[in-house]
Amino acid sequence: MSRTNDPRHTAVLLVDPYNDFLSEGGKIWPRLEPVAEEVGLLQHLRTVVTAARESGVRMVFVPHRRWEPGDYERWDHPNPTQRAIMERHSFARGTWGGQFHADFQPQAGDIVVQEHWGQSGFANTDLDFQLKQHGITHVVVVGLLANTCIESTGRFAMELGYHVTLVRDATAAFLPEMMHAAHELNGPTYAHSITTTDELTAAFKGARA
Repeated sequence: MSRTNDPRHTAVLLVDPYNDFLSEGGKIWPRLEPVAEEVGLLQHLRTVVTAARESGVRMVFVPHRRWEPGDYERWDHPNPTQRAIMERHSFARGTWGGQFHADFQPQAGDIVVQEHWGQSGFANTDLDFQLKQHGITHVVVVGLLANTCIESTGRFAMELGYHVTLVRDATAAFLPEMMHAAHELNGPTYAHSITTTDELTAAFKGARA
């Protein structure tokens, strides 16, 4: 993220900060934990969110569809992730796993967009509309998973004309190879900037000064 970016036109897109992903006891946390611990995911997400709010950068929550009974069952072609959700009931509505992690709760001024059914936070939601209504031109995409929802949301943002920043240590995936693909192979084909939490927060502070 460039130091010249105006915080008033920048948003952090926090994707899928659910207990099932981020908390001990979550359905998916055991698969994610090794990489999440290696990169310091939780602390880096806390740092990004705090720095964004202090700098006047808009926080936008981009949640996956919370599973409900009957979801995907009569679809012609649910994708592999959707079939897995149908089996394990990830992010089930009305359950602890389907709630946002305690450290990542929406506050006054934040935006919570419509839930996405697939992997892009833009597809079939109001995300693009909300960003445009708030004058956003630059998005920082953090959260989960690096090689699915983060990549799909970032690619879609680029196609819509947004400046896209990825943050290597404010995301995670099930395997190191997936992280490598997300940041070394695929990310450079669509992201304008691939950075770290420390570099990002320094840029936020520089833009605020």
